[in-house]
Amino acid sequence: MADTFFQSLFTSIADGGRDLISRNLRRTERDPADHVIGLCRALVSSHGEASGAALAMATLDAYRGLSAEERARVFHRLVAEFCADEAAVVTAYHAYRADPSPATLVALVEAAEPPRRELLGRLNIAPGGTADLVRMRGEVLKLLPAEDDLTALDSDLQHLFVSWFNRGFLSLERIDWHTAAAVLEKLIAYEAVHEIDGWEDLRRRLAADRRCFAFFHPALPDEPLIFVQVALVRSIPDRVQPLLDRSAPVFDVKQADTAVFFSISNCQPGLRSISFGNFLIKQVAADLQAELPNLKTFVTLSPIPGFSRWLHGVAQTNGDGELHDLLADLDGLADADWQEAERTKALEEPLTQLAAWYLVREKKGTMPLDPVARFHLGNGARLERINWRGDVSAKGLRHGHGLMVNYLYRLDQVERNHEAFVNDKKVVASRAVDQLVKASPWPGKETGKAAANATPLPAV
Repeated sequence: MADTFFQSLFTSIADGGRDLISRNLRRTERDPADHVIGLCRALVSSHGEASGAALAMATLDAYRGLSAEERARVFHRLVAEFCADEAAVVTAYHAYRADPSPATLVALVEAAEPPRRELLGRLNIAPGGTADLVRMRGEVLKLLPAEDDLTALDSDLQHLFVSWFNRGFLSLERIDWHTAAAVLEKLIAYEAVHEIDGWEDLRRRLAADRRCFAFFHPALPDEPLIFVQVALVRSIPDRVQPLLDRSAPVFDVKQADTAVFFSISNCQPGLRSISFGNFLIKQVAADLQAELPNLKTFVTLSPIPGFSRWLHGVAQTNGDGELHDLLADLDGLADADWQEAERTKALEEPLTQLAAWYLVREKKGTMPLDPVARFHLGNGARLERINWRGDVSAKGLRHGHGLMVNYLYRLDQVERNHEAFVNDKKVVASRAVDQLVKASPWPGKETGKAAANATPLPAV
């Protein structure tokens, strides 16, 4: 009821400003991108509430009608024309150097802030503005890094989103078969780890021995920001296919002692690098433990998305005969061969050892090269186990040679592990994983050089 009232109030205010716009800002530009920039200039310089509301709506309406090429031109002009005044920044900087007081620091910060941020904030007052700006950042990210001047616009949007999508504004909701169909359809569309094959597949993933939770934001009420799928089982699983089997019988959750996070999907490309997952996992674990006190273990069954790429790069860079032979054996296997354990048994030891090395020792800067490892270790999990033939789907074989990882969340240790990871750059791993690292046949470890220096691969 309150949302409807304020929506009506806003529309009334905006309608009151439409006449002002029609009198003072008639469209004279032939180029649609020029028209949008003209509206942006008017919006950022407007002072009246009615005209500002109407201008925000008009600007977004015009922006929605642009082609991808026209939007790219708008992005570049926002960077070039709505930037901070260089002379004002220099003046404020020298004033601060001469008198480093709180007042001169505030003046410097204000001078350095580009008008783009004020513009984006004003666009957000229009109905649907938040969703439009999230989609806008998604489009900007597609153009980066080829058009690196857009980094400034991306930075402005990210800066605003960190505040707008603060954890305090998010609501955690359980998704089940009775959730609105519009939201369920989006789960099918957004699932990024293990594809959901239609409604029957989704129905099994929302059965009594499964849980699905998502974060929502009040400005995007029907759009999940991130969601996690959980299986309630007995003991830590080492393979994902049984969890995805839609014909598997429903397990009695009273017998479950383990909650398995087997899929975490970010839904909004425009919110990349805005962290939700760390809050999501910890809150879901706490809620599940409150609901089902018999749950003692909280663990993931996670992919290793960059392992295959890294391994091929190591072999090519180092010219190691043993690794080349290993990859030749891998490349000679058809997908069907992975279903037969005997045909792949000889590969188990070297591949799991190499995967352990990759997860623990390979770095992007000071952090693990693997993005999933960075995420879970940064949340305070422990790298618990590497699972042979954990995912023998085509995707699992292509990205991780069929290997999967269990990251263990011990709720009484996550903060300690997180601090060790962030402050000391320590990868907290089980003894079994540490032993695999020591036994790894990685060809450059005897040189004593850092693995990141010996492996010229970008992060994936």
